[in-house]
Amino acid sequence: METYEAGQDGDDRGLTPGSGDPIGGSWGNPLRLGQDVRFVLAAVGGGAIRVAREIAHRHVRHLETVAINCDPKVQGFDEFDRRVYLGPDSGAETDTGGSPFVGGVLARAAEPALQRIFHGVTFVIVVGSLGGGAGSGAFPYVLEVASRNAEVVSAFVIKPFRCEGDRRALADRAIGRLHFVDSFVEKRERGVATLQTLDNESLVSTCGTLAFSRIADHWASVIEEHIERSFLAPTEAILNAAQLSASPLTAPGSPIDAEIPALEAAPTDRAPAPELPAPMPALRSNPDEVELTFEVDGEAHPPTAQ
Repeated sequence: METYEAGQDGDDRGLTPGSGDPIGGSWGNPLRLGQDVRFVLAAVGGGAIRVAREIAHRHVRHLETVAINCDPKVQGFDEFDRRVYLGPDSGAETDTGGSPFVGGVLARAAEPALQRIFHGVTFVIVVGSLGGGAGSGAFPYVLEVASRNAEVVSAFVIKPFRCEGDRRALADRAIGRLHFVDSFVEKRERGVATLQTLDNESLVSTCGTLAFSRIADHWASVIEEHIERSFLAPTEAILNAAQLSASPLTAPGSPIDAEIPALEAAPTDRAPAPELPAPMPALRSNPDEVELTFEVDGEAHPPTAQ
């Protein structure tokens, strides 16, 4: 079995517009968001893809987006940087029939494609809509590959409404299996991975009357806020501070730090020329010397209902 994988503009990295811009300019070859530090949002299953499409439409800076599904229609979702169709390459369409087992088999066969997508990723956000074949069956395998490659992992699982009966029960069993995803569990124990459940049933009490079409938009706002608060903003602040501390204007011994000698009064209207500060020493511009420390905030804060 082979896996169809699609990207845009022939770019294997799938970078979003504007990513790769150096922090603080090109001086000293600084770390660059979108290249040296990569952020990837991967959605697995139809419901998760609807949520991720909302986020993709908002053009979150430096964020790469990936859609993964057993439905061949995923190949036409141009909003995403990468699309992965978990199915045969023979042209024949496949259907999980709502079976997590089939979804799992397809995901295992797609591991080489998933490995390429998550290789070298710094932060990954994996969203799965549980209750169907792709979400409940493929999501654990996608999470396994993502956790093996990424430095920091945030997993979001979307549970169906209580009225959906069997789908909700299937979702509960799928969440239980996530505790056996070794690479993800190991990262949770080290404090660099989180798991959050987005329960559609909770919207009944927190949001009151909410149109079905607004559910994806609601969860998109929750996940976008998490990406901004826990990943993007802290990373930009750290890299900006590192760049500022190594800039020519603030390097030790630079003219800005030198003491300006006092000028003596002269009998003429012309003051004597001050002594020039010592020449600026060579600057160290090795980005490997910068130690990055990230704090993962595992709490989700849904937006206040209008």
